[in-house]
Order: sequence, then structure tokens, then C-alpha cells
Amino acid sequence: MFGWKKAPREISCCFTGHRPQSLPFGYDEQNPACVQLKKVLRSEIERQITKNGVTHFITSMALGIDLIAAELVLKLKKQYPNITLESAIPCENQAVKWSDAQRERYYNLAAKCDKETMLQRAYTKDCFQKRNQYMVDNSDFVIAVWNGSPSGTGQTVHYAQSKGKTITIINPFSLEITK
Repeated sequence: MFGWKKAPREISCCFTGHRPQSLPFGYDEQNPACVQLKKVLRSEIERQITKNGVTHFITSMALGIDLIAAELVLKLKKQYPNITLESAIPCENQAVKWSDAQRERYYNLAAKCDKETMLQRAYTKDCFQKRNQYMVDNSDFVIAVWNGSPSGTGQTVHYAQSKGKTITIINPFSLEITK
């Protein structure tokens, strides 16, 4: 008998992580500490693809870990062409106060994303929290680059825990992985 067949459910993973000022290398992504963190993060992304079947990644496109993760996923698309990247933007003017170089990086990456979700047009005090909740609510897995301190990243990890999500935490200082 012939009939309509439902497509398999997409398995997704979002990223949360610190801004540059809370990372051991700050804004210097050429620093050996950043190079090492990128290797660990890339390895974890590949593990999500090969072990957990993740095909869809969501990034907030914020400075720091989120842009780094976006770049890593886009590079991995050459090896894993079936993966997709979604940018979850809290508000239209997220990058308005960034430097020219930061905005150029942001827009170049955004143009390469497979999907963009703009959560609201104008900034409000809770737009970043809404963005973080959207990412967690639409993910099966969470990769957090978090040092354990109270922060937006910490709030996102706690929210993901409350939703029963599978979370991998990478400490940006020790590179220790907790699952």
C-alpha cells in the first residue's frame, strides 16, 4: 500500500556560553587558550552529530562562544552536509552597538545560516531571556561553555535542567567536560 510518509523528527542542539570578557582569552581568538577551546567545542559538536544524530543547531549569534560555535558548525557542514544552523536573534538591533568588525562578522555568519528566527523587533529587558528559552525549548541537547558562575549562561543551563534537556558543559578555563 502506498501512502504519505511522515519525515523523521529533526534532532537539535543549541549553544549557550560566555561573552568574551568572561573567557580566559577575552577577545583574542588567536590565543592558544581559545584555539584549544575551539578544538574541544568542535569535537563535542561532532559527537552530537555522530552519536546523538543531531542535524540542527541553534545559536544566538552573540559575541563570544555563540559566534565561535556558529563558525564551527558552518565549517563542519563541508563534512556533514545534512546539518543546518539556525540563528535565534533576540531583537532586530542586537549588534547595533558592536564594533564595525564585530558587526561584519555577525552579518557574514547570519547570511550563511539556514534559518533565522527573530524573536521580537525591539529590545526589551527580557528579550535575551526569551531568546534563551526559545533555543532550549526547541532543542534536544544543549552545549554550554560555562565556568559555573551566576550569569546569563548559568540561567540558561538551569532553565535547560528544569526542562530535562541533556546538557554538556565545557569549562572554558580547564576545558573539563561535564555531562
